[in-house]
Amino acid sequence: MVRLLAAILFMLQPLAAFATCEGTDLISALSDEDRSRLTARAYAAPYPKGLLWQAKRDETQITLFGTYHLLHDQTQSHLDRVKPLIDNADAIYLEVSNNDQAQLQREIAADPSIMFITDGATLPDLLGAEDWKRLVDEMRLRAIPGFMAARFKPFWAAMMLGIGPCEARSGLMEKKGIDARIGDYAQSIGNDSRSLEDYRTLLTLFDDFPQKDQLDMIRLFFTWSGDADDLAYTLRKRYLDQEIALIWEFSRYISDEFGDAKAARDFEVFEQQLLNRRNQGWVERLMDQASGQQVFMAVGAAHLPGETGVLQLLADKGFSITRLPFEK
Repeated sequence: MVRLLAAILFMLQPLAAFATCEGTDLISALSDEDRSRLTARAYAAPYPKGLLWQAKRDETQITLFGTYHLLHDQTQSHLDRVKPLIDNADAIYLEVSNNDQAQLQREIAADPSIMFITDGATLPDLLGAEDWKRLVDEMRLRAIPGFMAARFKPFWAAMMLGIGPCEARSGLMEKKGIDARIGDYAQSIGNDSRSLEDYRTLLTLFDDFPQKDQLDMIRLFFTWSGDADDLAYTLRKRYLDQEIALIWEFSRYISDEFGDAKAARDFEVFEQQLLNRRNQGWVERLMDQASGQQVFMAVGAAHLPGETGVLQLLADKGFSITRLPFEK
């Protein structure tokens, strides 16, 4: 999904030199009580910390790497670390393979209605004047013009807000993140990456999510008192510290603290659609296609931990799970 957003941002802005976006760690800035509660909840989840794992059952061995989709200052060193694992794999799986990603972008170009409102009320009408003004100001910070922001489907507008303005404008988006680089490397050794799901899944992920709830996702951003660049910095820092469950619980914390009375329910629906349902499908595809093989699998790190994370789902199917060393 982030790769789609990156493609849009890349088309909108002039080339820029890659710059590191700094900020404040918002988790460290929490009160001791809130931080302790957040940490306790995160570390109660199965497999809360770690980027590189091995799942083994009989002759099937799956090496799992949790990715950060955007470019960061350790992207290349991470790629160098996993290249030998890719070399030894019978099959390499990404959320969406490089070939399917290219096809996905072609389909979006051919059919704007996938991501944009092409008929009926647009975001200025749906949000109202005050919230629309807030949204268009935020989008301009991300180099997205108002005429384009107006026609985003609400869910995709909310996803855009999740990218920090510095990340959106600094040149990060014109450079490939590690998912695409893994796909490129797989192709270079003659073992093309494969998709864990039909690439169209991303396009229809929230089609059944009520429009009002999608608009509330945008409004949640406006009620939050933090800084988007600080949030992006926090997520990146904690990813590099391999504190994956903590990242997700911090996202839940923001939703609970700044959302309305149904924020907890909305977050559960979001979690079910974005993570849980897809995790189940990915594991089933691996069981169907990769039995008896050596597999390398790279997916967004948030998919790994938790009761319904990929690691626990594999453990439930009889795989032994081992965390592998992965130094910064």
